[in-house]
Amino acid sequence: MKLVELLNKIDVISIIGDNHVEINGIACDSRRVEQGNVFVAQTGTAVDGHTFIAQCVDKGASAIVLEKIEYMPQTAQEGVTYILVKNSDEALGKMAHKWYGEPTKHIKLVGVTGTNGKTTTATLLYQLFKALGNKVGLLSTVINYVNDEAVPSTHTTPDALSLNALLARMVEAGCTHAFMEVSSHSIAQERIAGLEFVGALFTNLTRDHLDYHKTFDNYRDTKKMLFDRLPKTAFAITNMDDKNGLVMTQNTQAQVYTYSTRSMADFRGKILEEGFDGMLLRIQSTIGAVNTEVFVSLVGLFNLSNLLLIYGCGVAMGIEPMEVLRILSGLAPVNGRFETIHAPKGWTAIIDYAHTPDAVEKVLQTINEIVAANAHRKATPTQVITVVGTSGNRDKGKRPIMARIAYDLSTHLILTSDNPRDEEPGDILRDMAAGLTNEELHRTLIIEDRASAIKTACALAQDGDIVLVAGKGHEDYQIIKGIKYHFDDHEIVRQCTLFNC
Repeated sequence: MKLVELLNKIDVISIIGDNHVEINGIACDSRRVEQGNVFVAQTGTAVDGHTFIAQCVDKGASAIVLEKIEYMPQTAQEGVTYILVKNSDEALGKMAHKWYGEPTKHIKLVGVTGTNGKTTTATLLYQLFKALGNKVGLLSTVINYVNDEAVPSTHTTPDALSLNALLARMVEAGCTHAFMEVSSHSIAQERIAGLEFVGALFTNLTRDHLDYHKTFDNYRDTKKMLFDRLPKTAFAITNMDDKNGLVMTQNTQAQVYTYSTRSMADFRGKILEEGFDGMLLRIQSTIGAVNTEVFVSLVGLFNLSNLLLIYGCGVAMGIEPMEVLRILSGLAPVNGRFETIHAPKGWTAIIDYAHTPDAVEKVLQTINEIVAANAHRKATPTQVITVVGTSGNRDKGKRPIMARIAYDLSTHLILTSDNPRDEEPGDILRDMAAGLTNEELHRTLIIEDRASAIKTACALAQDGDIVLVAGKGHEDYQIIKGIKYHFDDHEIVRQCTLFNC
């Protein structure tokens, strides 16, 4: 492809050299540059790609895209074209989309953003549209799918080149729809630049990633950009129960729909009955005049909210409302999202990805509501035993908040390690412990080794008790001092159910 074609939709400031040169590939990692490639120099948060420009030229790069004028040569260099752009991240996204044949022109792409619920929403939408007979793609935190082919996931949203390559594979495989988790990082870093969305969905917004965004307003406004960029032909569905719901859609050109568990909205729902294996819902919709009951295998008000969003998306995309509900009633929970494991001794473990204060609070509130509703069936009170930790190299401010919430909503609390990364686990635990009084700390166990913490919680559990293991969910690893070790909460819990640890 000629360079000029790749630059068609890019905000170019100046060019030195021949912009009609043939390009045989795009690279944003200097280690992967090959003869005839265009190298896109991104400023980055840890490493500045501009410092590798000379190295890429030596490796045979035919063109360099950059955003820092001080790296722009004064005169043309034989065989190399330099393109100064306003934003290298945005340029890479748009170039990647063009290079891979503009895949989102050939597939209906829906983006899901928010703090919590993205994985459940995107994954169940993938399952819903598969069940309707479509070939479907999924881009999620847990795993990616090109129809039936599973592709390992390393980020909530892949880098621009990987993302467009996956979308192109979906198109080649005949996929007609794709559902994608859209993280705030991917929006801020323009990984989704150039993609055309037919719809965008908003789950909720609570404190997260302030280590990156610095302020909540920056975090919120970054999420909002997904909706600001939607075309008139697209739809947007937002959460009326979240104070930021209408903020998300206030400047969008798209057709806006709303959902709520509390107030008037296009899609409304209420929990009629609830247990740890599912809940009976009443679903109402202004579209299709629906007012009906449905049983689903998910639990919790937060999952009712997710299901309303999924239902609304199906209806907005032209699926008959009752058909959407019929399929939703048969879908299973997503791996690591309020996932239950029953022990022979009668206690139940719940594994959940909850890693923000809001998510921990919602999961524990749900557990306590179900416990209260079934209290009459037990002679002794049900204990809620919570195991929770927080990650290293992430927002430190949420650590004491999470501990405070977990203590208030649990019978017993065990603070433990999550992914300490480059931090000392003991330092992270001290940050969490700062959210509790000295008296409360005397009633709290602090066990640095996560496996030991989980085993201790299971050993404390009696018939009818609940053990919540929060923070990692689907993850099957721990990152300690830059090394990724195998670790799966499910495996530890199942060992305890078998050996009564």
